[in-house]
Amino acid sequence: MEPMAASCPDWLATHLQQAGGAVPFSTFMDLALNEPEHGYYGAGRARIGTQGDFVTSPSLGGDFAALLAPQLQGWLTELSTSDPDQRLAIVEIGPGEGHLAQDLISQLRGADPALLARIDMVLVEANPGMRQRQQDLLKHVDSLSVRWCSLEELQRSPVRGVLIAHELLDALPVERLIWIDGALQQEWVEVDPNGSLRSTHRPLPDALQDEINRVSRNRGIQLPPPDAEEGWTTEWNSALPDWFAAVTGAVDAGVLLVIDYALEAQRYYTARRSEGTLMAVCAQQAGLSPLGQPGAQDLTAHLCIELVDDAAESNGWLVGDQTKQGEALLALGLAERLHALQQLPGQRLSEALQRREAMLRLVDPAGLGAFRWLTYLRGLPAGGFSLAAAPGSGECPRD
Repeated sequence: MEPMAASCPDWLATHLQQAGGAVPFSTFMDLALNEPEHGYYGAGRARIGTQGDFVTSPSLGGDFAALLAPQLQGWLTELSTSDPDQRLAIVEIGPGEGHLAQDLISQLRGADPALLARIDMVLVEANPGMRQRQQDLLKHVDSLSVRWCSLEELQRSPVRGVLIAHELLDALPVERLIWIDGALQQEWVEVDPNGSLRSTHRPLPDALQDEINRVSRNRGIQLPPPDAEEGWTTEWNSALPDWFAAVTGAVDAGVLLVIDYALEAQRYYTARRSEGTLMAVCAQQAGLSPLGQPGAQDLTAHLCIELVDDAAESNGWLVGDQTKQGEALLALGLAERLHALQQLPGQRLSEALQRREAMLRLVDPAGLGAFRWLTYLRGLPAGGFSLAAAPGSGECPRD
């Protein structure tokens, strides 16, 4: 594997020098994304949407939230039956620009008034730059209680409700693993004598090796896969257990919906996927150097579903349903919504065409339609709270 090299900004050089000149890739990724003054998310540099660095499902328009809202309402209605007086919450962790929260609030105005009066919208945003933009977007909302808090604050007063992690876990810092000289090595990032960033590798720490061995044994994962060639590289998400531990303490009972890039282990850890899933994205371009432009580009890595399931179960969550986004949205009425566009008057043709294109992008199997919807349950019986697209789930209410 040839080391990558890129110029190192002064702020990052300072962090690396304080750490002895080199850090694991996971630490570099955390700094590049979350450093409060210079990180891509920490400083609020992320630009999401068709004119930004990348698009998300909510940034394409309100139809995504309109389709998702009945699924959430169904779960909230089920949660409300055990205690008619208890407040409920929709908790979005990592709300991005705030588009999903804004559109869900708009859709929930049509909910049963008794249910609506019991719902709080809770936004959990660790990065101050992004939080400010969300607050600016939602400052005029008056139809629903909206508040911002940290997971630590929620742990002091746990909620009952639905939690959403939409395109969040793919931005958790990951370890990069490299197969070199018959052993897995850990990728590090260092400053070379010329003041540039470059990647290098070191033996796996015992704790990381033990974690990989345990999860791989429990989940039937083989690392490296058979026939992996010298330099084969992949990701390992060691941040997932701590993330689930934090979320667990914030919830008395509820459903967690994860929507993200995700693959089964047999598709994730294959010899053919020799460069892993890590992507650097900026200005609608992917495939950029991960070490280039730290703090000015997004870094993302797909989830391995078995690792997410293991982290969830280790923290007391039940693994629920999973499906692809395209299947989920079709089950929630996307085809009917597309058909309804034909009823719009002629003077709204431009709007109809724009919404049609956006909805087709939501289910494109080569794009957003391949996202996985994964559910996890806490404090609830197994077998309930299904996704509309899951086998045997029955019909989900539609707007």
